[in-house]
Amino acid sequence: MKKCLECANTFAREEDRCPACGWAPSLVHQFPAYAPELAQENSGFKAGYFSRLAELEAGNFWFRGRNRLILWALEKYSRKLDSFLEIGCGTGFVLSGVARQYPDAKLYGSEIFSAGLGFAAERTPSVNFMQMDARHVPFIDEFDAIGAFDVLEHINEDEQVLSMLHQAVKPGGLLVLTVPQHAWLWSPTDDYACHVRRYSAKELHAKVQAAGFNVERSTSFVSALLPAMLASRAMQKRSPRRIEENPTAELELSPWLNGALESVLNAEVAMIRSGVNLPVGGSRLLIARKPG
Repeated sequence: MKKCLECANTFAREEDRCPACGWAPSLVHQFPAYAPELAQENSGFKAGYFSRLAELEAGNFWFRGRNRLILWALEKYSRKLDSFLEIGCGTGFVLSGVARQYPDAKLYGSEIFSAGLGFAAERTPSVNFMQMDARHVPFIDEFDAIGAFDVLEHINEDEQVLSMLHQAVKPGGLLVLTVPQHAWLWSPTDDYACHVRRYSAKELHAKVQAAGFNVERSTSFVSALLPAMLASRAMQKRSPRRIEENPTAELELSPWLNGALESVLNAEVAMIRSGVNLPVGGSRLLIARKPG
């Protein structure tokens, strides 16, 4: 079911034009744009970051490990997955994995920056992409599962976003989140990435439950690498200009180091898959369900 962002009418049809008031999203770089005024620039992210991310994600241990965790969560906890929406899809790296795992599913990706959508559409052309503000989602009871992967920390109104995701997912549908964790890990990297918070488990659980979801699984990850993260953050605080000079430095690793770190993260993923919930770590995975 679609919801008109102009008059709040709900309607079930493939096209985006509201039958009640005639409003329809404009097109920005060929994509339906529900918040075109935010498509080029806003406070949540640096749009110029997308091109470098598109180059690095597929080979970097952290993005690869997170993808394995996300795909496992969808496979294990989805009752079915015929439709999936990713909020803040960036360059489409997660959706490329979802498309391989669920080739017959109807997949959607939203991103507030139109710049990211160009990379995403090139990577996964079968996905339906749109420019959208996650605080105003034009769907009701529409998707079997919704994911937001390292997105909520960029948005001041995260509770409003979670309420919108509860509105958009079907009864019985799944919510999968990843977020950065632990305020004491805050560093210039968070400032550069336009984060407004790093979550505690307690805060994230409370906000997800307040939105109407039931939490089914929650665990830290990037746990074994926490000492290395602490050392890296301490170095950044001593030399904060380095992150401005090269904001992707943490992702630019030698092949042997990247491979070693990926082996460590793969071991964590295996532990999580076996049922272990890790108490601390640089990130948190949360899996929740809308009652129904």
